[in-house]
Amino acid sequence: MPDDPASDDYLEVPPEVLARLRPVCLGLPEAYEEQAWVGTRWRVRKKTFAHVLRVTPGRPPVHAKEASVDGPSTVLIFRSHGPELSVLTDTGYPFYRPQWGRDVVGMILHADVDWTEVAELVTESYCVQAPRKLVRLVDRPGV
Repeated sequence: MPDDPASDDYLEVPPEVLARLRPVCLGLPEAYEEQAWVGTRWRVRKKTFAHVLRVTPGRPPVHAKEASVDGPSTVLIFRSHGPELSVLTDTGYPFYRPQWGRDVVGMILHADVDWTEVAELVTESYCVQAPRKLVRLVDRPGV
């Protein structure tokens, strides 16, 4: 069945990407990891703050359309708000604006991705989704 998420058409997230994201995500208060319908996501109290998945042209349809990929790519979906949301979505590649959720941002994780920037974006995404008492426990330089 072509739309079955368990289908072989869905590529696995590269282990090196998961190895970079896990310590950042799981280092945040009460964060946990789980398999998503495709890819892996990290959550705090049932709210997703980071989701990484592989996208190929046409698969999964909503992500492939929004990311405009022409070959297999790994994308990170996260939350943002305020001026940063506009800056990220107006920047263009590697960022894009999925058409669901008012504060959702997608980022194509290309070969030369700045993992320090990714860690900052994931941490801020966590702070958008987490309760205030947990956000106060997060070390956010400059905030």
